[in-house]
Amino acid sequence: MFHNHGHKIGNYNRAFAIGAILNIVFVAIEAGYGIFSGSLALIADAGHNLSDVLSLLLAWGASFLASKPATETRTYGFRKVTIMAPLISAILLFIVLGGIAWEAIGRFFNPEPVEGMVVILIAAIGVVVNTLTALLFVSGQKQDLNIRGVFLHMLADAGVSLGVVIAGLCIVIKDWLWIDPVISLLIVVVILIGTWNLLRDSTNLAIDAVPEHIDISEVKHYLTNLGNVYQIHDLHIWPLSTTEFALTVHLVVTDSSLNNDFLQQCQQHLHDYFGIAHSTIQIEKRDDAINCILDNKTL
Repeated sequence: MFHNHGHKIGNYNRAFAIGAILNIVFVAIEAGYGIFSGSLALIADAGHNLSDVLSLLLAWGASFLASKPATETRTYGFRKVTIMAPLISAILLFIVLGGIAWEAIGRFFNPEPVEGMVVILIAAIGVVVNTLTALLFVSGQKQDLNIRGVFLHMLADAGVSLGVVIAGLCIVIKDWLWIDPVISLLIVVVILIGTWNLLRDSTNLAIDAVPEHIDISEVKHYLTNLGNVYQIHDLHIWPLSTTEFALTVHLVVTDSSLNNDFLQQCQQHLHDYFGIAHSTIQIEKRDDAINCILDNKTL
């Protein structure tokens, strides 16, 4: 057997710290002015931003724990928490969205006066804050679901805040009070779409599904077409974290004299072409495998 141990965990501590501070300050300001101006759209956006602060802290904590070394009792370390963090974040966000939607529906029947200019000013600040925070994570969002969860939340927030600006303009120019709950519901729908994908992806990784970017049929094709390989069985591919993936497989071979060079080439290909850095391959001689199958049938 041969084991390949290569992994890389990105360090985003500075980005998390800056993002968390910016958003905590902005949430306090936005919620205060939302209550002062009577704008549900601002309060809704503040509630969503508060959930994003929690998401930032969860993702930050997960990223920190994932960098800790493995122990004798936790042989994989804490890497799995990078999958748990976006899953918890998505669930929290669904709860917040339900509360916002409920309040928005009530506003349709009982519209309240809104300070349009206050809404415009605060939401415009939100566009800037959320865009800057999203840019802090743009480099790592393609490789790490934990980072992608933060990036998508912040990017959605920037778009949502822009929608609130539009609501404020409609209130100032047209005095359309109904636009406030409408924008709030649109906020819910937009965020719900992005959150659903995050929930689906994080749930799949949490139950050790094959990562979405890895085509298991291609992995099977590669392994079965290796020289001297008769067949494969017990192939498993699963995530150790949002950025590290593992594989185990049994190769039934016709030539039992295969050496470590063969295994190392196989490991390297799995790493370079499929992004699988942790793989364990067990070699079985063809005659032994056939005898084992016959023995099992006899039993």
